[in-house]
Amino acid sequence: MANDNGVPEKVAWILVRDDRVLVTRSHGRDRFYFPGGHREPGESDSETLLREIDEELRATIDPGSMVHFGTFEIGEGHPDHDPFRMICYTAAHRGELTPSREIAEKAWFRYADRDRVSAVDEMAFDALHEAGRLS
Repeated sequence: MANDNGVPEKVAWILVRDDRVLVTRSHGRDRFYFPGGHREPGESDSETLLREIDEELRATIDPGSMVHFGTFEIGEGHPDHDPFRMICYTAAHRGELTPSREIAEKAWFRYADRDRVSAVDEMAFDALHEAGRLS
C-alpha cells in the first residue's frame, strides 16, 4: 500500500543476533530483503508486522516490544529503484523462524553482505552498522 503521497511503503522487521541480521529471499528474486510487507487497508504498522511475519516466517511478533528503528526512503531519480519507503521496527518474537511457501530462503547477514540486499535495505544496513549493531 502507498502512503498519502503515493509512495509504496513496507513495514519491516529487523532482528539482529550475534552481529548478524535476519533477511529473506522470495522465490524468483535474487536480492534479499528484511521480512515484512505492505499494509492492508486500515492496518496499523504493528498489525501489518504481526500478519506479515506470521505469513512469511510462522513466528509471532510481540507488539508490546516493537521499537521504531528507522524509516528509509528512496526518492525520485534513483538509478535502480522507483520511489519506496521502508518503516523498520525491532521486536521480540515467539516461535521458530520457519520460512513459509512464499519465502525461498532465510539467511543471517553481516555488513559485508550488504551488496546482496535491495537498495532501501542497504540504507538500513548502513544505519545498523553505524549504530554498532551489525559488524
